[in-house]
Amino acid sequence: MILAAGRGERMRPLTDACAKPLLRVRGKPLIQYHVDALVRSGYHDQVINTAWLGEQIEAHFDGAGSPQAGPRLRYSHEGRDFGGALETAGGIARALPLLHEIFWLVAGDVYVPEFAFPPAAMDRFAASPALAHIYLVPNPSHNAGGDFGLRPDGQALNKAEVKYTYSTIGIYRKALFDRLPNGNPQGIKAPLAPLLREAMDNGQVTAEAYTGHWTDVGTPQRLAQLNAS
Repeated sequence: MILAAGRGERMRPLTDACAKPLLRVRGKPLIQYHVDALVRSGYHDQVINTAWLGEQIEAHFDGAGSPQAGPRLRYSHEGRDFGGALETAGGIARALPLLHEIFWLVAGDVYVPEFAFPPAAMDRFAASPALAHIYLVPNPSHNAGGDFGLRPDGQALNKAEVKYTYSTIGIYRKALFDRLPNGNPQGIKAPLAPLLREAMDNGQVTAEAYTGHWTDVGTPQRLAQLNAS
């Protein structure tokens, strides 16, 4: 699942007329990097949730299409159905009927061109009892305090002296979202972090460090820096 429903307030005015995941980094829309990387790893069935200017995202793939053959895209229309985005966990819960029991999750507005969505990681996760496996990156200046800790044995920690930043990339089980109605028919807005933190406290989240190129393209300045480098 690729998260693409956000308004992109910090990216304004760029996102006033362009869906944030369609902003271009080095000539290519941000979301296209994920779609293509997932296809290269064999994950052809992909779900994209939309809200703000979501019709642009559908038009991009229906019109120009993906340069990699084979993605089968389905959409969870939060904007059409509820008038706006449902936050991360609310949006995932809404899309659960479209997803497999275990699925990759990535935000459509991060630039991580070398991440390969390795099938071996999915296989290891499937054989484990964990509810989530997340990828952590070194803390950028805009999140210097980090989000979660990481034990040497691969357990993710809610509380830790040393914390890293959640990359927005992870593998999830549907069971993590059991507190929300399957399909979220009422359009409940809910963040993801509290669910992850509770699962971490119960020893149900694993993690690993990712040291490849990663940028949260959250401001026009960061976008400009990427395109200037």
